[in-house]
Amino acid sequence: MTERLHDYPRVDDLLVVIQTAELGSLSLAAHALGLAQPNASRAVHRVERRLGVRLFSRGARGSVPTTEGALVIDWARDVVEANRRLLTAASALTRPASAPLRIAASQTIAEELLPGWLGTFRREWPDVEIALTVANSTEVGRLIGADVLGFVESPELPATVPAGASSQVVAADRLVVVVAADHEWARRTRPVSLDELLATPLVVREPGSGTRVSLEQAVAGHGRLAAPALELASNAAVRVAVASGAGPAVLSELAVRASVAGGMLRAVMVDDLAIARQLRAVWLGQPSPAMRALIEVAEAAGAR
Repeated sequence: MTERLHDYPRVDDLLVVIQTAELGSLSLAAHALGLAQPNASRAVHRVERRLGVRLFSRGARGSVPTTEGALVIDWARDVVEANRRLLTAASALTRPASAPLRIAASQTIAEELLPGWLGTFRREWPDVEIALTVANSTEVGRLIGADVLGFVESPELPATVPAGASSQVVAADRLVVVVAADHEWARRTRPVSLDELLATPLVVREPGSGTRVSLEQAVAGHGRLAAPALELASNAAVRVAVASGAGPAVLSELAVRASVAGGMLRAVMVDDLAIARQLRAVWLGQPSPAMRALIEVAEAAGAR
């Protein structure tokens, strides 16, 4: 098959699509990206035309991804992330050799906590170059080495963490069940039963993610989860799919608090289900002063 340039969506158009899904509004996405709204609208339409998929339903609730659109948006994130890696790697080729602080972090930590930690760290260590890799907890375990500090969210250290690695709890988290605002569970006055949760196809993170492992371990003594409604590779994609009606999900409280506060999702109680977990820093050998400083920042933030 002959490939043609116009067969591919533009990366900047995909950014508009992703931001629209995240914010639930084309106008808010345009504002966040510094675009005029007509230009943002044209970007979404270009992607829809090139892929032949209607991405959003537009109405009083704003721009809500269609079922097919939620999948496309999740795949688009992979394209944008690959583009970021390209730019980062190309930039590294032109920099003088240095010893950056290398971090590998699970998605929930990278999205919800690490930006604040790094902001505090930067005030004390302004000249340290930071190289960040975001992956699920299983993959983070593989990346940990003498020069890579890891942050994982599994209920216990992943089996992929190197033998002899040290770890320290820096924060705590819990998982919550969330549904779309118009889901039947959102209207209930009593908790959902654990048996009902187990029997319901959920929107879940990919195998190996700390969130998925935590859920599976929490219900292991009660039965098996139903086959997933969808498996998605990011918390953001799961939130979008749940809001679009794809099914309930179990996600970190950190990852859903803004969506619940904004009314996009509803948190529901489940009888006999409480999933608390510890978030850990993991390293191999003697941590560098910069590593130790970031661990202390994370631990202080977690204590607050």
